[in-house]
Amino acid sequence: MSMAKRDTYTPESLLAVAVEVFNERGYDGTSMEHLSKAAGISKSSIYHHVRGKEELLRRAISRALDGLFAVVEEAGAREGRAIDRLEYVARRTAELLMSELPYVTLLLRVRGNTGTERWAMERRREFDQRVAALLKQAAADGDLREDVDARLATRLLFGMVNSIAEWYRPESGGEAERERVAEAVVRIAFRGLRTD
Repeated sequence: MSMAKRDTYTPESLLAVAVEVFNERGYDGTSMEHLSKAAGISKSSIYHHVRGKEELLRRAISRALDGLFAVVEEAGAREGRAIDRLEYVARRTAELLMSELPYVTLLLRVRGNTGTERWAMERRREFDQRVAALLKQAAADGDLREDVDARLATRLLFGMVNSIAEWYRPESGGEAERERVAEAVVRIAFRGLRTD
């Protein structure tokens, strides 16, 4: 996995290497030594860019969280019937997961062992609450089957979306493949959720 030695690392390229190592070894199992080896640069060169590995973790997780919160601010998530907005959020979240796979994978593995991880879990709960509110509104509108519990439906829906991180490989087909997978998630989930 070692990259060719480079004299100049940008914060972005260093972050990409760190995320790869965190996902491979686990955050707790990663040392600055591991990061410097993977990047092919000295530890002091890393410290030139960041204060330490927790800052790299926060930057990586922020990238994933910023993407998720951007989705719920898009017009498709804010306008129209709640069921259509929920479907839009599910599709876009699946697409985001695939396009930002290493960063979202890292977010999904956060366990709350550090201040950064606890902050990330709190932000994720905030995102989940916004989605759950959409689901509740869809139920109140009569657009969700009555025999499906809203909280359970939210967990199952995003469990399916999040599972993409376990098997999807970016090299498998680009944007067309991402659209195909996201469409399959939406079709399978919403045929079971919608009343119509």
